[in-house]
Amino acid sequence: MNKTFSNDLFDKMPIVGILRNVPSQFMTAIAENYLQSGLTCLEITMNSPNAAEDIAKLVNLFGDDLNIGAGTVCTLNDLEKALKANAQFIVTPIVNDDVIKACVDAGVPVIPGAYTPTEIYKAWSLGATMVKVFPATKLGAGYIKEVLGPLGHLKLVPTGGIDFGNFTEYLDAGAKGVGLGSHLFPKNIIENKDWKTLSEVFSSFAVKCTAHLNDGR
Repeated sequence: MNKTFSNDLFDKMPIVGILRNVPSQFMTAIAENYLQSGLTCLEITMNSPNAAEDIAKLVNLFGDDLNIGAGTVCTLNDLEKALKANAQFIVTPIVNDDVIKACVDAGVPVIPGAYTPTEIYKAWSLGATMVKVFPATKLGAGYIKEVLGPLGHLKLVPTGGIDFGNFTEYLDAGAKGVGLGSHLFPKNIIENKDWKTLSEVFSSFAVKCTAHLNDGR
C-alpha cells in the first residue's frame, strides 16, 4: 500500500488536526466525522499510546480521502515507526537534521517545528515541505507576517494557541496552514462519545475556513 500525501487535500482545507493521547477506540469515529465535515489532515502524535497502530489503521481506512500523519517525531527511531505505519506526512516539534534529511530521502513530506527566523530558515534549507512555527502561542499572527516579509517563499504552519477565533488571522498573515489540537478535539466531548457535537465542532472550522479561502480568491 502506498497512499501518499495529497497537496490538493491540504490546500482545500489547510488545517492540521492534532490528536494526542486520544484512546484508540475513538479513532475511527473521529476520523469518520472529520472526513464528513470536510476537514482533510489528521496528525497522531508518536508519544501517544498505540500511535503507530492507530496511524496504520487510519491510513488503511481513510488514506485515500484524508492525509494521515505522524507528529512529535523527534528521533530516527520515531521516524522508522511512523514510516512503517505508512504515515503520509511527518511533523516534528524541533529541527532534527537527520530526521528531516531522512524524510527528504524517503520522499515523505516533513513539517519540522522551529521558532526563530534562523531555525525556520534552517529547517526549510534542509528540505522541509513546510515549517511548523511552534509554539505560536505567544508569537501571534503578526510574527508570521514579519517573518514572511524577507522570507516570503517559505511555507509556514503555526501551531500552538490557535483556536476558532484566531486561526484565520494566521492565514491572513500568510501562513500556508495552521495546526490545532485541543480546540479542535475537546476532551470532554470525545470522552462522552458525543459524535454529533464533535461533528458540529469540525464543521464550524471547515465552514469558516472555506468561507475565508473563498473570500481571499
